[in-house]
Parts: sequence; structure tokens; C-alpha cells
Amino acid sequence: MKQVDIIIADESHFKYSQEICDVISDSAKVRGTGIARRTPEYIHAKMENKNAIIALSGDRFAGFCYIEVWGHEKYVAHSGLIVHPDFRNQGLAKKIKEFTFNYSLKKYPASKVFGITTGLAVMKINSDLGYKPVTFSELTDDPKFWAGCKTCTNFDILTAKEYKMCLCTGMLYDPTKKLKKKEKWFNKKILKRLKNIKQTMITSNKQLLLWKK
Repeated sequence: MKQVDIIIADESHFKYSQEICDVISDSAKVRGTGIARRTPEYIHAKMENKNAIIALSGDRFAGFCYIEVWGHEKYVAHSGLIVHPDFRNQGLAKKIKEFTFNYSLKKYPASKVFGITTGLAVMKINSDLGYKPVTFSELTDDPKFWAGCKTCTNFDILTAKEYKMCLCTGMLYDPTKKLKKKEKWFNKKILKRLKNIKQTMITSNKQLLLWKK
């Protein structure tokens, strides 16, 4: 693996904003899964507030993640986790996620950390950090957070389910309720099967609604 430094981003990293947005968008197209798109201006704001993490190999952009704060710091979320194609399959996503997780715990020690994802790899990383799967009702009810899903390809599913269910899995880390080391809930095969079942159920319900119309 090439030497990569993971650091807290600031105004000096504005020049990478457009590339970050492009990599996020391209990843969504290739994977065919939901990734909320962001603008360079949005990325700038995160960098200014010291709520963005960037990975660099020299002057080359390698990866990125940012922190969002919800409900008056009751919740924080790690979003936009992305690795440039030239640096994938090297364990960099996990390192960025761990850096972001530890940084957010120091900056927002009383906040619950949550996320929604369709990726099994991200679920595994979250599990190793102590997250557990939860229903959407246990996440923030801040409408601004859910409004951020509008650019996701699965947004129509989320709205049809009244923000109670989607193809994403909700995950939560509560600093007051740390999991014991033996409490390992992650099982890739089981989660993949549940994800397929969820997708089938949602697709069937959508087809039924269209048929009734």
C-alpha cells in the first residue's frame, strides 16, 4: 500500500472538493446503490468546521469522510465515506472510518453515533467499532438528515415506507451502552440474506401499489 496520511481536513483542502464529489457520484453509478450526493460547497463547510477527514498520498486524494451533527449534538453521523479507485482493496476505508469514529468521540463525547448503509463491508467495519443494528425509529428524527437522502436512488422507497424502512440498514453506537467483546452480532451471510429479503419485500410492495393504481 502506498503511504497514505489520514488527517482532519481544513480550508487548505478545498481544492479536492470537486474530486471528492465526482468520486462519490461515480461510485454510486458503478455500485448501483444509494449514495447521497454532495456539492463542493457542502464539502467546504465540513472542512471549515473541522468535521471532515481526508486521506492523502502526497498530493493525491485517496479517501474522505465527514461528520454531521443532529439534534443539538444528541446524534452524530459519519457520511460520505469514500476511497479513490486507485487506493481501494487496501484496507483504507476501515482506517478512515476508525479515524473518523475516534475523532468524533473526542469532539462529541456525549453523542450517539449512527449511520445508514447498504454496504456489507461498512456494516462489518461498524460492527468491529461497536455499532449495533437498529430500527430507523432509534435514529435521529431531524428532517434535515432525511432530506439529505433525496439524491439517493432509493429515496422513493424511503418515502413510501414513511421513513421507517429502506434498503439501508440503520446502525447505532451508544457510548453509554458499549457492547461486550463477546457480543458479536455481525454475520455476513445472514445479513446478506436479510438484505435480499428486505429488497424483495419492498419491491413487491411497490409493484402492488402500481398495480392498484
